[in-house]
Amino acid sequence: MKISRLKIIKKNVFFIPLFLLSISLLAQEKNMEMDEMSISKTINDDDIIWNPAPEFFPGCSFTILHGDITKPNLDFFFRIEPNTEVIYHTHNSAERMVLISGEMEVQYEGENPKILKTGTYAYGPAKKPHRAKCLNDGQCVLFIAMVDPFDAVPIDKN
Repeated sequence: MKISRLKIIKKNVFFIPLFLLSISLLAQEKNMEMDEMSISKTINDDDIIWNPAPEFFPGCSFTILHGDITKPNLDFFFRIEPNTEVIYHTHNSAERMVLISGEMEVQYEGENPKILKTGTYAYGPAKKPHRAKCLNDGQCVLFIAMVDPFDAVPIDKN
């Protein structure tokens, strides 16, 4: 009888501190999440810095809203000048997009072109080649959310 009680006490001596440590780590993680600040941006905010897009996207620029371009879960605005074509390209991440301004034509390989108007949501599958053109109704600005880090690879369609 004494031996089994001793085993129970030894188990508790090991598991109770482990349990308390795990609760402490979860509480710290929750506090770290609570320290993150909310974000609210418009395309006209004075503090937005528009960076030039890669060379194969002339007439385009972008600004990071949340995240890091080299890490997963990235949100950014992508701006395209009127009458500017975005060449066929692909990337490893799916895209979730909302057209904030302008009117744009988007075409994914094997699909008919679609016209996006301001306020339109569009989903682009990962690795599926696509192109776009900002029509002559002013600048096109897309909000884009990517799950994987940003990478754009031009595709030669000649």
